[in-house]
Amino acid sequence: MKPTLVVMVKEPRAGRVKTRLGRDIGMTAAAWWFRHQVRRLLRTIDDPRWTTVLAVAPDRAGMASRVWPAHLPRWPQGQGDLGDRMARMMARAGGPVCVIGADVPGITRAHIAQAFKALGNHDAVFGPAHDGGYWLIGLRRAHPLPRGLFHGVRWSTEHALADTRATLSGLRIAKVASLHDVDTAADLPHAGHDK
Repeated sequence: MKPTLVVMVKEPRAGRVKTRLGRDIGMTAAAWWFRHQVRRLLRTIDDPRWTTVLAVAPDRAGMASRVWPAHLPRWPQGQGDLGDRMARMMARAGGPVCVIGADVPGITRAHIAQAFKALGNHDAVFGPAHDGGYWLIGLRRAHPLPRGLFHGVRWSTEHALADTRATLSGLRIAKVASLHDVDTAADLPHAGHDK
């Protein structure tokens, strides 16, 4: 079965996307950065080895958006916190599935291929971020989802990766490359310099 790569995206509207970055550089500039970052990312990761799906928010505007490439399938993220939304996307894909954030300039096809390869002999895979979170999570089988997945995760903190790993106890977990995501202006000098 062809694996699924889910890219979590929001409509790039000022004040609705990358708000922590927007507090540093302005909301319009942050939305512009996100829009162009996502376009570049989608060109970079396009690969016939997996099906790329856009998980869009807000649901109605994301499904109708003309910002994102029309040829990519779109799934509405739905309600809830980040864990609820990622779990919904993973369950829909079934597996193998990897979910990535769109605000990580250093992601390459090789990183994605490495993550899917790791799922060949692991139940789950993480791509750690340098801030204690993660830019990628993958499951070999997402139907049914591991019981308690994402329960109690402290999102947008340095504990997000450790908290999520704790919800996967008993599973074989692999790690791939650590990359920088962009949350604030301080992250921009690191953007795209990951190996």
